[in-house]
Amino acid sequence: MSNSNGNDLVSSVLHEYGDMTRAALKDYLPSREPRRFLYDLLSDYPGRGGKMMRPSLCIAAARLFGARSEDALRTAVAIELLHNALLIHDDIEDGSEQRRGRPTLHLLHGIPLALNAGDMLTLMVLRPLLENRHTVGEATTLRIIEETERMARACAEGQAMELGWRHANDLQVSEADYLEMVLKKTCWLATIYPLRAGALIGSRGTANLEPFIRFGFFLGAAFQIQDDLLNLTDDTGRYGKEIDGDLWEGKRTLMLIRALQLSGQADRERLSSILGETREQRTVDQVKWMRALVEQHECIEYARRMANELAGAALHEYSLLSAGLPDSRDKTFLEKMVTWVIERN
Repeated sequence: MSNSNGNDLVSSVLHEYGDMTRAALKDYLPSREPRRFLYDLLSDYPGRGGKMMRPSLCIAAARLFGARSEDALRTAVAIELLHNALLIHDDIEDGSEQRRGRPTLHLLHGIPLALNAGDMLTLMVLRPLLENRHTVGEATTLRIIEETERMARACAEGQAMELGWRHANDLQVSEADYLEMVLKKTCWLATIYPLRAGALIGSRGTANLEPFIRFGFFLGAAFQIQDDLLNLTDDTGRYGKEIDGDLWEGKRTLMLIRALQLSGQADRERLSSILGETREQRTVDQVKWMRALVEQHECIEYARRMANELAGAALHEYSLLSAGLPDSRDKTFLEKMVTWVIERN
């Protein structure tokens, strides 16, 4: 499914729309007191870079339906603010040590200050969303806020599923459970919500938003599986997170679920014992053993195949929802995103 020209287009659009969002984001990240304990922390994760996929999807979807980039910019900013807020919270909940190539915020400043910064970033989402009324009107602004609430609820449910499996040391998690969790935790914020919000802005509420759930799910699930794969396989240094971090954290990724399904009783019991420990209790040898088990059962290759199948389904859904829309750079960008999510590093 490789397409270097398509990936060049994706990179160009992500850079362009990402720079627009970052510039607008500065208006919502004030330099005021208490800077040392709050406002400097708010700017930390956004200042580390990132692919800017979520705001770019929103802007592209709006333009797909005829809007200007500026019409979607406030919503793009809100999406990026919330994304970074949830990263702070996720890192605390997961005990993660690295984010975008640097120590996580709670390791740098302690959990209380990091948690407060994440809370503040979440609340700051309200301002750009409310300011949408100046460009897209009251009715569309309200629709976007309703979409935001729906997305936020799904994200919390998905995070609860993932955390709950680890808390209960659940070894019965199925692939269907994993995909439901990914739909809620990853897809709604990463793909479905940005696309639906952008389509709302571009069409002023007239577009059928339901197809974006199907397209966004297949695209977002392929994205998440690739992210899980990079956690095990990246050797470029560009991944920005701790290699094998998912194993250290005991996350029920597709690869670990597959390994549990294929392992014999003795290996399942040993895996259960390891997963029942906290991250701090796990040893390097235990993580190496889990990785060897994943490799023994060819779980990485299995996950790659599933990511490609999901990407194929995403392309099919996109061909249906985009039929009849005029050809444009943004239309092509959204199509090429499907290949990009499974080829990125």
